[in-house]
Amino acid sequence: MASKSDLKVKEVVANIRKIREYKNYTQDYLAAKLKISQNAYSKIELGYSSITLTRLISIAEILKVDLVDLINSDGEEIIQLTLVK
Repeated sequence: MASKSDLKVKEVVANIRKIREYKNYTQDYLAAKLKISQNAYSKIELGYSSITLTRLISIAEILKVDLVDLINSDGEEIIQLTLVK
């Protein structure tokens, strides 16, 4: 059975993927911005690699979303929030 923290990580990486796709950013684009390989970035979205706080902040900045929203909101909610701003 997955722990609460494992489920939260899955929510956060799902949010990252949804927002990336909404903005029509490729994994290659985000990987280049983060200065990592596309394969390494893919592992983040799949939940195979842990995300450091520094990397999470960088992803939020690249996606132009608030870090708190990325962690606490559903991807669809974040997209709606970006439409309002």
